Amino acid sequence: MPSGYIPIFIFLAIAILFPIAALLVAKLIRPSVPLPTKSEPYECGIKPLSDSRGRYTVRFYIIAILFVIFDVETIFLYPWAVRYRALGWFGVAEVSVFLAILVVGYIWAYKKGALEWV
Repeated sequence: MPSGYIPIFIFLAIAILFPIAALLVAKLIRPSVPLPTKSEPYECGIKPLSDSRGRYTVRFYIIAILFVIFDVETIFLYPWAVRYRALGWFGVAEVSVFLAILVVGYIWAYKKGALEWV
Protein backbone atom coordinates (compact mmCIF):
# COMPACT_ATOMS: atom_id res chain seq x y z
CA MET A 1 0.00 0.00 0.00
CA PRO A 2 1.47 3.40 -0.91
CA SER A 3 2.42 5.50 2.09
CA GLY A 4 0.66 8.54 0.59
CA TYR A 5 -2.72 7.13 1.63
CA ILE A 6 -1.89 6.83 5.34
CA PRO A 7 -2.76 10.48 6.17
CA ILE A 8 -6.05 10.08 4.31
CA PHE A 9 -6.96 6.99 6.36
CA ILE A 10 -5.98 8.76 9.59
CA PHE A 11 -8.14 11.75 8.66
CA LEU A 12 -11.02 9.43 7.73
CA ALA A 13 -10.74 7.61 11.08
CA ILE A 14 -10.76 10.91 12.99
CA ALA A 15 -13.71 12.16 10.91
CA ILE A 16 -15.71 9.05 11.79
CA LEU A 17 -14.69 8.75 15.46
CA PHE A 18 -15.03 12.41 16.48
CA PRO A 19 -18.83 12.71 16.01
CA ILE A 20 -19.36 9.34 17.69
CA ALA A 21 -17.22 10.37 20.68
CA ALA A 22 -18.95 13.78 20.89
CA LEU A 23 -22.40 12.14 20.96
CA LEU A 24 -21.34 9.64 23.61
CA VAL A 25 -19.86 12.37 25.84
CA ALA A 26 -23.00 14.48 25.42
CA LYS A 27 -25.17 11.49 26.38
CA LEU A 28 -23.11 10.97 29.54
CA ILE A 29 -23.18 14.56 30.79
CA ARG A 30 -26.73 15.61 29.92
CA PRO A 31 -29.55 15.26 32.47
CA SER A 32 -31.43 12.00 32.03
CA VAL A 33 -34.75 13.25 33.46
CA PRO A 34 -35.80 16.50 31.77
CA LEU A 35 -37.75 19.12 33.70
CA PRO A 36 -41.44 19.67 32.84
CA THR A 37 -40.65 23.02 31.24
CA LYS A 38 -38.45 21.25 28.71
CA SER A 39 -41.54 19.38 27.46
CA GLU A 40 -43.39 22.63 26.67
CA PRO A 41 -43.29 24.01 23.14
CA TYR A 42 -41.65 27.24 24.30
CA GLU A 43 -39.32 27.61 27.26
CA CYS A 44 -40.03 31.33 27.68
CA GLY A 45 -42.93 30.66 30.05
CA ILE A 46 -45.64 32.04 27.78
CA LYS A 47 -48.32 29.57 26.74
CA PRO A 48 -48.92 29.41 22.97
CA LEU A 49 -52.12 31.16 21.91
CA SER A 50 -52.70 29.45 18.59
CA ASP A 51 -51.84 26.37 16.59
CA SER A 52 -48.22 26.11 15.53
CA ARG A 53 -49.25 25.09 12.03
CA GLY A 54 -50.41 28.58 11.09
CA ARG A 55 -49.92 29.98 7.62
CA TYR A 56 -47.23 32.45 6.72
CA THR A 57 -48.11 35.52 4.72
CA VAL A 58 -46.79 35.96 1.21
CA ARG A 59 -44.79 38.96 2.47
CA PHE A 60 -42.56 36.57 4.42
CA TYR A 61 -41.66 34.68 1.26
CA ILE A 62 -41.10 37.88 -0.73
CA ILE A 63 -38.67 39.15 1.89
CA ALA A 64 -36.88 35.79 1.94
CA ILE A 65 -36.53 35.75 -1.86
CA LEU A 66 -35.33 39.36 -1.87
CA PHE A 67 -32.74 38.49 0.75
CA VAL A 68 -31.44 35.60 -1.33
CA ILE A 69 -31.35 37.67 -4.53
CA PHE A 70 -29.59 40.65 -2.98
CA ASP A 71 -27.26 38.41 -1.01
CA VAL A 72 -26.13 36.67 -4.18
CA GLU A 73 -24.83 40.01 -5.42
CA THR A 74 -21.80 39.59 -3.17
CA ILE A 75 -21.03 36.32 -4.92
CA PHE A 76 -20.96 38.15 -8.26
CA LEU A 77 -18.85 41.00 -6.84
CA TYR A 78 -16.16 38.68 -5.51
CA PRO A 79 -14.59 37.69 -8.87
CA TRP A 80 -14.61 41.34 -9.93
CA ALA A 81 -12.80 42.33 -6.72
CA VAL A 82 -10.19 39.62 -7.28
CA ARG A 83 -9.50 40.70 -10.89
CA TYR A 84 -9.98 44.44 -10.29
CA ARG A 85 -6.59 45.58 -11.64
CA ALA A 86 -6.64 43.29 -14.65
CA LEU A 87 -10.09 44.50 -15.75
CA GLY A 88 -9.29 48.20 -15.49
CA TRP A 89 -11.93 50.77 -16.40
CA PHE A 90 -13.93 48.20 -18.35
CA GLY A 91 -14.44 46.23 -15.13
CA VAL A 92 -15.45 49.40 -13.26
CA ALA A 93 -18.05 50.13 -15.96
CA GLU A 94 -19.39 46.57 -15.80
CA VAL A 95 -19.72 46.64 -12.01
CA SER A 96 -21.33 50.08 -12.17
CA VAL A 97 -24.01 48.74 -14.53
CA PHE A 98 -24.51 45.69 -12.30
CA LEU A 99 -24.85 47.81 -9.15
CA ALA A 100 -27.16 50.26 -10.94
CA ILE A 101 -29.49 47.37 -11.80
CA LEU A 102 -29.40 46.27 -8.14
CA VAL A 103 -30.16 49.80 -6.94
CA VAL A 104 -33.15 49.92 -9.30
CA GLY A 105 -34.26 46.60 -7.77
CA TYR A 106 -33.90 47.98 -4.24
CA ILE A 107 -35.91 51.08 -5.14
CA TRP A 108 -38.63 48.97 -6.77
CA ALA A 109 -38.83 46.68 -3.73
CA TYR A 110 -38.96 49.68 -1.39
CA LYS A 111 -41.78 51.32 -3.36
CA LYS A 112 -43.73 48.05 -3.38
CA GLY A 113 -43.38 47.91 0.42
CA ALA A 114 -41.61 44.57 0.39
CA LEU A 115 -38.90 45.78 2.77
CA GLU A 116 -41.31 46.90 5.52
CA TRP A 117 -41.73 44.57 8.50
CA VAL A 118 -45.09 45.91 9.64
